[in-house]
Amino acid sequence: MKYLSTLVLTLALSVSSLSFAQSKLAHIDFQKLVSEMPSVLAAQEEVQKLEKDYQTEIEASIKEYQTKLQTYSAEAENQTDVTNQARQQELAGMEQNIQQFRQTAAQDIQKKQADLLRPIIENARAKVQEIAKAQGFDYVLDSSMGGSVMMAGGKDLEPDVKKALGI
Repeated sequence: MKYLSTLVLTLALSVSSLSFAQSKLAHIDFQKLVSEMPSVLAAQEEVQKLEKDYQTEIEASIKEYQTKLQTYSAEAENQTDVTNQARQQELAGMEQNIQQFRQTAAQDIQKKQADLLRPIIENARAKVQEIAKAQGFDYVLDSSMGGSVMMAGGKDLEPDVKKALGI
């Protein structure tokens, strides 16, 4: 009985190691690949331009707020309580509008960045899959920094994918 269970265990281990040995693995630093694509650089420039536009608008709003604050503070002694309260409410509304605009701008920038990068990343993934399939690899591991892939050689698909993407 002991002999039979040892034989079954040995046979099972042999079969599992054979199936693993037949799987071909490759790796690629996907983050590096994507960051070196010219279309990513163009997308980053577009996002930076949008950020700059929003920042200019925010700075103009802050400057207007500060000007009104200084004017209202200087004139506060000569105004009625009702006028001063109305001015305080106006300033509070301006402050709230600036905060809301900042939040909206940040959301718009994130959305724009995602919209620009999504097709680029999908294209890169498709090329990785295409190259891996053409070279007969079953699995491609992402070896980007912070990943859990330990490298001990193996095929790096990055040069082939870069060539296919025209980088």
